[in-house]
Amino acid sequence: MNTPPDPIHFNKTVWNIVRQIPSGTVSTYGQIASMIPPPSEVDETDYVRLGAVWVGKAMNAVSSDGSSDVPWQRVINSQGGISLPEGSRAALEQRQRLESEGIQFERNGRINLNAYGWDGPNGDWLRENQLLTPRPIKKPGSDNPEQLKLF
Repeated sequence: MNTPPDPIHFNKTVWNIVRQIPSGTVSTYGQIASMIPPPSEVDETDYVRLGAVWVGKAMNAVSSDGSSDVPWQRVINSQGGISLPEGSRAALEQRQRLESEGIQFERNGRINLNAYGWDGPNGDWLRENQLLTPRPIKKPGSDNPEQLKLF
């Protein structure tokens, strides 16, 4: 199954979630997929495997849809990297947009998800939109630069 059963509805759901990502933070394809309940026609195991790919396709469709209000640059892969072909115009634009929001790239070209990862929308918004609690993308017990150390 290369596309969700109802790609138009799925894409609109993805874009609605992505519009919630604040400037200066990023989400991953998998985190966004984790908020969307599996379509009834799709086995849950298959959805876990395919959801992030479908989110990637939804993000790729942003430009063809003309949805310029979708901050597509804030969605990256689970390793903290840009998934567009390295050196491409689109990859350079994504990096520039993220840097203009204050996101810093590490020497390896990746973004530190513990520093810039999004925790997801609030529970009320999720319930209103019939979505699930997102999978965390920050590592537990990680060093958060904004958190004071006690020891």
